[in-house]
Amino acid sequence: MDTKTKTYRVGDARITRVTDTLLHGLTPTYLYGDWDAGLLNEQPRLRGLLDDNGEHVTLSVHTWVIEWGGQVILIDTGIGNHKARPFSALFHQLQTPFLERLAAIGIQPADVAHVLLTHLHVDHVGWNTRLVDGQWLPTFPNARYVMPQGDLDFFASPAGEGRRMVYDDSVAPVIAAGQSVVMGGDGGAYLEGFHFHPTPGHCAGHMSISLTSRGETALFTGDVVHTPMQIYRPQWNSVFCADQDQARTSRRWLLDFAVEQDALVLPAHFTDTSAGRVTHQDGGFAWQFV
Repeated sequence: MDTKTKTYRVGDARITRVTDTLLHGLTPTYLYGDWDAGLLNEQPRLRGLLDDNGEHVTLSVHTWVIEWGGQVILIDTGIGNHKARPFSALFHQLQTPFLERLAAIGIQPADVAHVLLTHLHVDHVGWNTRLVDGQWLPTFPNARYVMPQGDLDFFASPAGEGRRMVYDDSVAPVIAAGQSVVMGGDGGAYLEGFHFHPTPGHCAGHMSISLTSRGETALFTGDVVHTPMQIYRPQWNSVFCADQDQARTSRRWLLDFAVEQDALVLPAHFTDTSAGRVTHQDGGFAWQFV
């Protein structure tokens, strides 16, 4: 699977994928409770999403880096290094060259002006902070980090206790540093050209983010979809969806929006180029990598 950077243009914005890591070993039957292998017969190209044995799916964990109007903006920040994640070996104590990959496209941490977070799950907030002399400090010292209110509320509730360590090492230090901005549950505009769209279901505060420049649109989906299989089967929720009905409603909204806007769709976990377009096909939807 490819971890090389990929760059796209949307209007005046330059958008580059920078990979943190790849998650291997997930079976389709685990990922999707409604899994039906008949989809692979209907859409043979989707077989390429599976490993050589046809048994496992790989998910990419990456950041979208936007260079626009003299500013650098990040969408989500991956898993991070040195983070204790006893609930999953896939996330525990990683050592990835993420910052070196940023440097390879000319981006240093101090260059980042804004970090826009679709939600506050472990694999989307990890590089918010890094370990410096035993302390978790914001990785991007000059950035404003925009966080959904709904996920902050979740961490403050008893239900959030099981993932409290994620908040403690990757969210709380940003708030303590005075670098956080809270996005309300209704979403809304941020900067010129960005808009947060409420897409709950995967989690309570989940947002998808659109960018519009010179009449062109990019759509950062977060975890509304995890693989292209859900483009063809939007009724399939992943095992990670907290509210099943809301997740399906948000997915349908997102696919309709992507078609209506002819958006460049930039998911958080697709492999291959990680980017593509959604079209209508046979009363449903289809996906094409670009």
